[in-house]
Amino acid sequence: MKLLSGNSNKPLSKSIAKYLKSKLVNSSIRKFSDGEIYIEINENIRGNSIFIIQSVSSPANDNLMELLLCIDALKRSSAKNITAVIPYFGYARQDRKVVPRTSISAKLVSNLITKAGADRIVTVDLHAGQIQGFF
Repeated sequence: MKLLSGNSNKPLSKSIAKYLKSKLVNSSIRKFSDGEIYIEINENIRGNSIFIIQSVSSPANDNLMELLLCIDALKRSSAKNITAVIPYFGYARQDRKVVPRTSISAKLVSNLITKAGADRIVTVDLHAGQIQGFF
């Protein structure tokens, strides 16, 4: 088991790693000048179970994209399985159509996380139980 931290919750990630007597995966997460996010895993994680800790909180779109790119990088690095630990699940309040012609954003975000390659999701409060069915 290995832990990877996104940029949204570095202190939480470090506390979890300390509690588990583990180290965080050596990675490089940075932004290019145009705002694009770049993820690089700097150690061999082949065959390991990886837990990525990343909230989808403000700035929600940047943190979501970082989560998706981290999952993809882990998948391409041959991780055995990937668990996304998402203390704050952004877009959870948009879990149904209130008026016609609107997006169900919670469903879209859950689809993105699943399609990126996450095997499991751990979160604290999904706002509504029905979101569990989106995964």
